[in-house]
Amino acid sequence: MGGRGAGKTRAGAEWVRAQVEGARPLDKGRCRRLALLGETYDQVRDVMIKGDSGILACSPSDRRPVWKASERRLIWPNGAEAQAFSAQDPDGLRGPQFDAAWADELAKWPKAEEPWDMLQFALRLGDDPRVCVTTTPRNVTALKSLLAASSTVVTQAPTEANRANLAASFLAEVRARYAGTRLGRQELDGVLLEDAEGALWTSGMLEGARVDKVPALDRVVVALDPAVTGGAAADACGIVVVGAQLQGPPQDWRAYVLADRTVRGVGPADWARAAIRAMEEFGAERLVAEVNQGGQLVEEVLRQVDPLVPFRAVRASRGKVARAEPVAALYEQGRVMHLRGLVALEEQMCRMTQRGYDGPGSPDRVDALVWALHDLMVAPASRWRRPRLRVL
Repeated sequence: MGGRGAGKTRAGAEWVRAQVEGARPLDKGRCRRLALLGETYDQVRDVMIKGDSGILACSPSDRRPVWKASERRLIWPNGAEAQAFSAQDPDGLRGPQFDAAWADELAKWPKAEEPWDMLQFALRLGDDPRVCVTTTPRNVTALKSLLAASSTVVTQAPTEANRANLAASFLAEVRARYAGTRLGRQELDGVLLEDAEGALWTSGMLEGARVDKVPALDRVVVALDPAVTGGAAADACGIVVVGAQLQGPPQDWRAYVLADRTVRGVGPADWARAAIRAMEEFGAERLVAEVNQGGQLVEEVLRQVDPLVPFRAVRASRGKVARAEPVAALYEQGRVMHLRGLVALEEQMCRMTQRGYDGPGSPDRVDALVWALHDLMVAPASRWRRPRLRVL
């Protein structure tokens, strides 16, 4: 798995060469019959075979195969052959048999499970048939199933790994536009970002909420989901900074998630200092903290750091999902925006479902976000009353 321009095509082409070539040009290699499978026939031909990093470009003259377009077949000097197939025609894989295959950009194939299944049935030659898959990851079932298989070995490369062969202007542009976003993590870092089934927030929703600048804000709060115990094994202490414009009726209010200052593996005094530093950095009017676990201890620890800290304790009377749902509704209405650099928070958000948190540990960052937006938007809106019009 790799980011855009990370060198995935070159890696696949070199892998194919390693399978079919022997020590000398006419010596037999490990494999004799290969399948080349891409989204379409044109992409197999233009990218995997004839592309700038494709098989023909990577092969020295004495080992370069011949492309027979009418047969959709590559033939090497040593007799090895590779046949081109389209993922849009999975039945084309019925009948042929192979001892190796290269599948490119699997995550973007439409209905990828069917061509992938047909390929598995065709890999029945030799002692140890293998497939090389090169793809930028996407949250699709076929890729997730492949990654979960015990026989799969995964390597990853970000776009930056191939910077020597990429235009400097391209790297500068994509860094400026996508650094610190979930889309950047997927398309540049080559990381599979999953939205849990039934998630309250989705990747698309969060990408649509992205902004680069924040207008003047009426209020800023820091929300704290404290970890009462410290140490490396303890849950993180969620610290999230959110501001809001609160002019007019509630439907006109807008919130902006400014920063995630979550800390992990620290004691109470350390997370207290981190929360108060966040207040000072963003000029927050209030620190909101959940006290279900720490009780009075949370406020006492905070006041040891700053005796005058404007503090509001909140206590959860409902479950995490019930608290999160009205906040998720604000996102659906387009009333909450995100600055860049919130990837860890957003990954937790996309794993928060109607059934609970579908991820490891506790959603500390999401808890802090929810408390901040409850304090800024949800609770004030429930108390807001439209002024009555008096007729004289």
